[in-house]
Amino acid sequence: LQGMDASGKDGAVRHVFDHVNPTGIQVISFKQPTSGELRHDFLWRCHAKTPPRGNIGVFNRSHYEEVLVVRVHAEKLLPPELRKHAKEEWEKRYGMIREFESLLGDGGTRVVKFFLHISREEQRERFIARQKDPTKHWKLAAGDFQEREFWKDYQHAYEKVFPATSTEAAPWYIIPADHKWARNFYMANILVATLQEMDPRPPKLADPSLVTHKFK
Repeated sequence: LQGMDASGKDGAVRHVFDHVNPTGIQVISFKQPTSGELRHDFLWRCHAKTPPRGNIGVFNRSHYEEVLVVRVHAEKLLPPELRKHAKEEWEKRYGMIREFESLLGDGGTRVVKFFLHISREEQRERFIARQKDPTKHWKLAAGDFQEREFWKDYQHAYEKVFPATSTEAAPWYIIPADHKWARNFYMANILVATLQEMDPRPPKLADPSLVTHKFK
């Protein structure tokens, strides 16, 4: 799940996966990398959180932050030695992401990517709603005000990301998210269709005789 601030990522997880057995799903929210994580390649912390076979994993933000936030704030987040060749760096990272997702697919993990697309006006309304609702004050952050100034830069970054990283095996879906019901409807339908195509089945019984074995 990717999207601008207040695009509804948390709400989408809550509503779309509401009836999924909680023992079979894990939700990971990726924040600013720790000093320890920064000592590894940018995909390392995400690969470590991919779900095991038979489980559903939801990434709230993801490895794509490294070609979005880092690109928008390259002067602060990109090492000096890479800034001189920033264009080549982004292309390199796009390639690494494609290969990473291909690796997951080859290992049996189905990758589905959603971008929750909201308008700048809708984002503003949601921020104001958070200011007015005391139960939502905890969601407010100084960065909410600062990042709005980079709206066009983020749109440009996403425009570069989608064609570079949307593949047949791991496609991007652009979800209209100004209306929450529409967001939930489209996401749920895509996920149901994906699961139907995958046709997951329970594991086979190792010892078939257990079915007829009598309990004493």
